[in-house]
Amino acid sequence: MVHQALWQQGWYARAKHLPSPNFGPRPEGAHIDLIVVHSISLPPGQYGGPEVLQLFTNRLDWDAHPYFEQIRGLEVSAHFFIRRDGSLWQCVSANDRAWHAGVSNYRGRSNCNDDSIGIELEGLEGDTFEPAQYQTLSQLSQDLALAYPIVHMAGHEHIAPGRKQDPGPGFDWPRVRKDTGWPDRCFPLV
Repeated sequence: MVHQALWQQGWYARAKHLPSPNFGPRPEGAHIDLIVVHSISLPPGQYGGPEVLQLFTNRLDWDAHPYFEQIRGLEVSAHFFIRRDGSLWQCVSANDRAWHAGVSNYRGRSNCNDDSIGIELEGLEGDTFEPAQYQTLSQLSQDLALAYPIVHMAGHEHIAPGRKQDPGPGFDWPRVRKDTGWPDRCFPLV
């Protein structure tokens, strides 16, 4: 089967792997049916550096930039990170619970980390994203749906309204709907 060649114990064959220590087991009976889209750049608005992956692997030099003092000691991760050029990194097996959503609620369920896949796009909340990122996101989403019962995709802003604003108004939800071919019911009303 195609999905068996793409997925080995939750690791995606089309991604570069950089395992994060920031994960845990999913709770018994977790139904992995949600993709959560985020945006991140470190320092904010700067792209292409190693800082995001360093953050996800607890190797960020907290003294390297004044902004990092605000996030000192933060232990977070996402399953996937898509750079501006579309290159894809995976930090946590999709079978495991990454630490990306925080306090959250969607589809009548709280603790979205329990049953979601977190995908971070290199970018700034409210800013636009690159065509290569949308291409990678759509391919990854379709491949995730081959291996997991994915039926929802939402932004961090939708699962943690008032607390988070990413990916923000610059994210092109209609494009993702078109590129994935998924029905409107899979997406938040935007």
